[in-house]
Amino acid sequence: MLDPTQEPTLAELLERYAMLRDTMLGLEAEKEALGAQIKAALQTGEQAETDLYRATLKVSRRVEYPLERFREVFGDAATLEAATIDRKKAEALAQAGDLDKDALRNLSVVKETQALVLQPKTR
Repeated sequence: MLDPTQEPTLAELLERYAMLRDTMLGLEAEKEALGAQIKAALQTGEQAETDLYRATLKVSRRVEYPLERFREVFGDAATLEAATIDRKKAEALAQAGDLDKDALRNLSVVKETQALVLQPKTR
């Protein structure tokens, strides 16, 4: 532990920094592993709560366009232009009339991710 009455040396600062970093990395890995276990249980319908928190799953959705199918439908030039930007660029091209809106909508794939959320029970 650093002595509060004297200025720590650079080596002591580095040692403390490394210890904190290693501790945080270990805690983060443990947190991720616990979160994965809890999410898996919640996905099977189980419920988890403590006196202070209730665990829930928050679902996020992201629209993507599969590259090969996009290329088949709209061609190489549109694929190159849209793929170098993102979903917003493809939608902007459709909005401008450069791409068929219905074909783009039919091509889209919605990806879902789930995040573990702790909801305070004291609200």
